[in-house]
Amino acid sequence: MTQSQVSYSQLQQAVAALRAGEVVAFPTETVYGLGADASNPEAVKKIYQLKGRPSSHPLIVHIGDITQLPQWASELSLAAVNLASAFWPGPLTLVLKRDPAVNTVVTGGQDTVAVRVPSHPVALQLLKAFGGGIAAPSANRFGHVSPTRVEHVREEFGADVGIVLDGAGCEIGLESTIVSCVGPVPQLLRPGAITLAQLQAVVPQVTAAVDATAPRAPGMLERHYSPRTPLKLVATSDLQAAIRQMTQVGETVAVLATFSTTEINEQVIWINGSTNSTLYARNLYGNIRVLDKLGASVILVEALPSSDEWLAVNDRLRRAATPA
Repeated sequence: MTQSQVSYSQLQQAVAALRAGEVVAFPTETVYGLGADASNPEAVKKIYQLKGRPSSHPLIVHIGDITQLPQWASELSLAAVNLASAFWPGPLTLVLKRDPAVNTVVTGGQDTVAVRVPSHPVALQLLKAFGGGIAAPSANRFGHVSPTRVEHVREEFGADVGIVLDGAGCEIGLESTIVSCVGPVPQLLRPGAITLAQLQAVVPQVTAAVDATAPRAPGMLERHYSPRTPLKLVATSDLQAAIRQMTQVGETVAVLATFSTTEINEQVIWINGSTNSTLYARNLYGNIRVLDKLGASVILVEALPSSDEWLAVNDRLRRAATPA
C-alpha cells in the first residue's frame, strides 16, 4: 500500500529545506502533511500562510520516537505514557502541557502542544534524518479535503511547495485520533482510526465527553474537510428519491454510497465506497476529490451506520456537509 522509502538524495533535499526554514510535504499513514521545523517560528508561520489557516488553529508536532516527547511536553501523566506506549508509532495524537521552550506559534497560542509519532516509513525516515520535531497539518488549503496521494498535494499547492515526498497512498486515509491528556480525565477530542474502545482498553478513563475547558485541537471546526461542490448527507432510504428530484430538473448529481447502482443515467456519477469501514475511510477523501471535479450540482453521500467503527468517517462527513 505504501512506498517503503525515498531515495537518499530526495531525503537530503527535504532535510536541507527544513533546516533552511522551508516547507515540505510528506506522507503519513493518515494523510499527507505540510511540514516545517517545529522549533523555527518563522518556518511554522509559512505553513499558516500557505494553507490560509487561522493562527489560533494549533498544529501537530511529529517526532521520531517516544524518547523525544519530554522535549515538547512539560508534564506526562501515566495515561499519556500508557497511550503513547500502546499506539506509537501510529495514528494517535496526544495533547499535553507544552514545554516552555515550545513556541506558541505551533500551539495556536495555547499552553498545550499536540504531538504524535507517525508510522509511515517515509515520515519516520524524514524525522530520523532531520533529528527534530516537524510541525505538520494536512497538506491542503485550510478547510478543504485532506490529501491522501501525492497528486492531491500538487493539485492544492502547485509550485508553492517545492518538495513533495512520494509515499504512495496513505494506508488509513483519515486524520489521527486526538486525545487530550491535560487534566484528570483524558478526553477524546477527534475520532480517528484508533477507536474509543481501543483507547479505553489501555486507559479506561478516556471519555468521549469533551468539556468547555478542553484545549483546541485540529479539525474541530464545524465546517472542515469540505469539497467545493456542496455535499449533503442523505439516508439510504431517501437516496434514490433525492437523485430523481434533482435530475428531473436537469441537474447533475455525484453520489458516494456503500452500494452500486444498476441505473444508467448520464446525469448521475456514482462511486461505491464499500461497506467495509476501513476501506471506505482509506478512499474517502480520494473519492470526494474525484466527485468534486465533475462539475455536479451537489455531492450526495449516503448516511452511514452510527456504530463505533464508523465514528471517524461520520465526523468528517458531518463537518464536510456543514454549509459555509
